[in-house]
Amino acid sequence: MTILATTLQAFFTDRLICQRQVSPHTLSAYRDTWRLLLVFASAKRSKEPSKLDIDDLDATVVGAFLEHIERQRKNGARTRNARLAGIRSLFRYAAFRHPEHAALIERVLAIPSKRFDKRLIMFLTEPELDALLAAPDRTTWTGRRDYALFALAAQTGLRVSELIGLRCADVHLGAGAHVRCLGKGRKERITPLTSGIVAVMRVWLDERAGQPTDPVFASQTGKFLSRDALEHRLAKNVKTAACTCRSLAQKRITLHVLRHTAAMRLLRAGIDTSVIALWLGHEQVETTQIYLHADLDLKERALARTTPTNTAPGRYRPADKLLAFLDAL
Repeated sequence: MTILATTLQAFFTDRLICQRQVSPHTLSAYRDTWRLLLVFASAKRSKEPSKLDIDDLDATVVGAFLEHIERQRKNGARTRNARLAGIRSLFRYAAFRHPEHAALIERVLAIPSKRFDKRLIMFLTEPELDALLAAPDRTTWTGRRDYALFALAAQTGLRVSELIGLRCADVHLGAGAHVRCLGKGRKERITPLTSGIVAVMRVWLDERAGQPTDPVFASQTGKFLSRDALEHRLAKNVKTAACTCRSLAQKRITLHVLRHTAAMRLLRAGIDTSVIALWLGHEQVETTQIYLHADLDLKERALARTTPTNTAPGRYRPADKLLAFLDAL
């Protein structure tokens, strides 16, 4: 076997699994990155993937691969940077095992990440959330499951992986009701539940009648739901809700939007961002600042405090629709 093959195997089995104990999501992301890179380099070098060596993956080939996933595979800058992170991780590991390739490795590690535009986060207003929660057909088992799942996601702000991995034993509905999950970065987190969500979850868990180790939100066969299945169910219910709440049709709603919605509800309730960071399981408080940028009402209240005393606060609104039409020409 080549040096690259042995290093790659040791990287996954020894470094990632044994030493760092990375999550299954990180492992699968790194695996997919290297599978794509090896197939690309194999075509470039006219070699079988198992016969590729470190010299075959120089900065030129890696750079061409990153351009390939952007242009041919139509991946965005975020995905491109995530692939580059997986490549860098192995090359840093290889630098200690094979210092004779230090120059090549250094050039690969010097490939910069691509900058990208940071858009405002998407979240649901209260009428939009009410319309979404009213969309599931609660005369069916799947409808009642979807309703409980969406309601829990919008109140707790759990990530998709955390919702999928939630087990019946993780939901406590007695005094101090809460859900317990193992979140990103292998951090265990406890999130309290409101009385309304407690009532919803109590009804659902009674119907679910699962064992402590069974998933809270299972498929019809009793297995854990997949991410694609959850997004499909959400998209179906959003389409139904858009019939009564037109603004939903203008938004791209994913399960992560429900996480953003939970954070915005806390922010508008006057909760400090440091508490919201703990609530969401953010590694750094600075991550939570994105919700401050997205809250237009908060900015308008700040603007009202800075206006002169003889000026009415608020944004300019034309007094007449006809004049507004002429002004817009």
